[in-house]
Amino acid sequence: MVLETERLILRRFMEPDGAAWSKVLADPQVMYAYEHGFSPEEVRQWMDRQQERYEKNGFGLWAVVEKESGELIGDCGITMQDWNGREVPEIGYHLRRDKWSQGFATEGAVACREYGFRALGFPEVFSIIRDNNFPSQRVAIRNGMSVRGAFVKHYRGMDMPHLVFSVRRMGR
Repeated sequence: MVLETERLILRRFMEPDGAAWSKVLADPQVMYAYEHGFSPEEVRQWMDRQQERYEKNGFGLWAVVEKESGELIGDCGITMQDWNGREVPEIGYHLRRDKWSQGFATEGAVACREYGFRALGFPEVFSIIRDNNFPSQRVAIRNGMSVRGAFVKHYRGMDMPHLVFSVRRMGR
């Protein structure tokens, strides 16, 4: 376990999580910001990338387990992302569709913000979100973030406008 909140446990992904996690990433509605559900190979690459992040940085996107059910319901964590030519710590999250609008993303994101400040010593944390992903933007705002900039990501031949949200550690 990396983090614990009132309703959630955030921990590293493990090999047995693959089947349950594939169902989440394959859902095109969950992955609408990417414009497609992930193939089995893309899910495998995603899982491998998290393991690489854990080894390199000591953090990444973590499995989100709902305490009440014991089920894997999503991911939430911190990854290093490029913005304006520098690497910034980004809080990201994905949730199973049946767990939307229940406060889980905000609960996990707030825990990650505090972990980023207290355990990792970041002076500022970010969330980089598609301009049309209003639910994720609301999570960022509830996490104390404000828009700091915008840019266009190029992904699978598409131009995807993104907003950059951030919040600074108190006293900074």
